[in-house]
Amino acid sequence: MTYRGHVRNGVVVLDNGSSLADGTVVKVEPLDAGALAAGELPPLFHIGERAKKTGIPDLARNHDHYLYGHPKAD
Repeated sequence: MTYRGHVRNGVVVLDNGSSLADGTVVKVEPLDAGALAAGELPPLFHIGERAKKTGIPDLARNHDHYLYGHPKAD
C-alpha cells in the first residue's frame, strides 16, 4: 500500500490521518513538487475515464484474437 505525506520539521507526516505502527520499515521517495499539484493523482490513475464499452464479453481473455486473429482462448 502507498501512503502520501509531507515532511514537517524533519519528520514525515502522513496525509489523511493515516498512521503506521512503530517500527514499521518504510521506503521514502521525494516527489517532484512541480510534477504534481497538491492532491492531484498521476495521469495513469485517470485511464479508466478513457475506457469505452465494446460489447465484447471476452475481450480481456481473447484480445489477441480480436487484435491479431490468433485462436480464441477457452
